[in-house]
Amino acid sequence: MSIISEYGQILLILACVFGVFMAWGVGANDVANAMGTSVGSGALTVRQAIIIAMIFEFAGAYLAGGEVTSTIRKGIIDPGIFTDTPHLLVYGMLSALLAAGTWLLVASMLGWPVSTTHSIVGAIVGFAAVGISVDAVAWGKVGTIVMSWVVSPVLAGTISFGLFRSVQWLILNKQDPFAEAKRFVPIYMFLVGFLISMVTILKGLKHVFKDSGFTLSFGESIMIAVAMGIFVALVGNYFLGRIKRDDRSDAENRYASVERVFAVLMVFTACAMAFAHGSNDVANAVGPMAAVISVINTGSVAAKSVMPAWVLLLGGAGIVVGLATYGVKVMATIGKKITELTPSRGFAAELGAAATVVLASGTGLPISTTHTLVGAVLGVGMARGIGALNLRVIGTIFMSWVITLPAGAGLAIIFFFLFKGIFG
Repeated sequence: MSIISEYGQILLILACVFGVFMAWGVGANDVANAMGTSVGSGALTVRQAIIIAMIFEFAGAYLAGGEVTSTIRKGIIDPGIFTDTPHLLVYGMLSALLAAGTWLLVASMLGWPVSTTHSIVGAIVGFAAVGISVDAVAWGKVGTIVMSWVVSPVLAGTISFGLFRSVQWLILNKQDPFAEAKRFVPIYMFLVGFLISMVTILKGLKHVFKDSGFTLSFGESIMIAVAMGIFVALVGNYFLGRIKRDDRSDAENRYASVERVFAVLMVFTACAMAFAHGSNDVANAVGPMAAVISVINTGSVAAKSVMPAWVLLLGGAGIVVGLATYGVKVMATIGKKITELTPSRGFAAELGAAATVVLASGTGLPISTTHTLVGAVLGVGMARGIGALNLRVIGTIFMSWVITLPAGAGLAIIFFFLFKGIFG
């Protein structure tokens, strides 16, 4: 307790600095992946993708990011182990943030699309198992998270495969695909609006208005989400009305005009993916930071803590800065190197990934957005046959995933003993 009272202010500042550093890594690496499909398909320019991501990543992190943070903070390690030594939990969370942030910096410089969730979970398990005790780690919870790393790409790939198949059946394989696109794309836009609205209402309102006593029943939430979905479809339909058939382009490519319709749709799916990503992955940065703040403020690990709004703001700001300053370097890997993406394929990948992330975020499971998005792109590629996939690039991505966990753990162990040596 004396260490907390003596160095509390310094440790609090370090928590904020390392938390923002980790959030920067999330923005530079993970968000770049999330936006890669939009840029790779040609639906958005790099600048447009960054602007969309900045707005919706921040909104997702702030409005709907509170649910997942409790899993990162309390689920992976047993807080009871630290009852008599709360300062060790502080050292551990600081080392986890610094280790994960450092690894993301290295990976981003190399252009590797690694998992930020892998990085932070590996770092927390590393410091707890080696620095404290093997019993400090809730291995059952870690097993559930590891299982989600397999489930999430499979689920995202399945949803994206189904979505692209529906596009083929309803639009691309028809005699007049442009007319069918004008007819069915507003339905897909409705799904995007409904998806964003549901996660905002069920989680965002719970987080923002939890002290005001404002509540909505599940039925009321669905009605509002349906209304928002209709609104998004109407707005999208207005923009679709301005797209005219280009006979000259269609003569060279039968689907040229159709893909211009899907390019409009991809603006909406890019917003959904950014929002979903912000809601899930902000936990990787603010979860450990919130744990440090809670211990320093209360002097106790067992005390129930409330996620301060400014912590989510800090995490959201860090993600935005990371994307704006370094996101371009990683963006090409997902968007251009796994399989050839067009707006219609990119739409299926993005909406499938966003749906998976929203489902996971709603249940508090910290899945890897990178795994989810790669799974979604693979699903779209599989809809065109195995030959449409660049297996060498996929192999390199899988290798970087395997390295990430031990890299995060190893760095966290080193930093943990360093903090222990400095502060006692």
